[in-house]
Amino acid sequence: MLWHVFWVIKIKIKNMKIKSLYLLLFLASLFIFIQCDSNIDDIDPTCIDESLIIEDAICIEVYDPVCGCDGITYSNSCVAETVNGVTSFTGGICD
Repeated sequence: MLWHVFWVIKIKIKNMKIKSLYLLLFLASLFIFIQCDSNIDDIDPTCIDESLIIEDAICIEVYDPVCGCDGITYSNSCVAETVNGVTSFTGGICD
């Protein structure tokens, strides 16, 4: 009978650990979402011009990264401007 009590306690502790893990993951996800959401508000609305986007565009696969005005690193200027409509960018990866 004593082993049954220990077994029940072990299951309760295990369930508490799992619930704690889920809570921790939820809070981490919420923090990341809030951080991402705050960055979206900081983007200049003129940063993306949909008229620049060419759906059938073919860009070379050369890695020459540029940092778009939206804070995203693109593999090259063609991908930034022609595929994503970024109006301005600087050479190199974003911080």
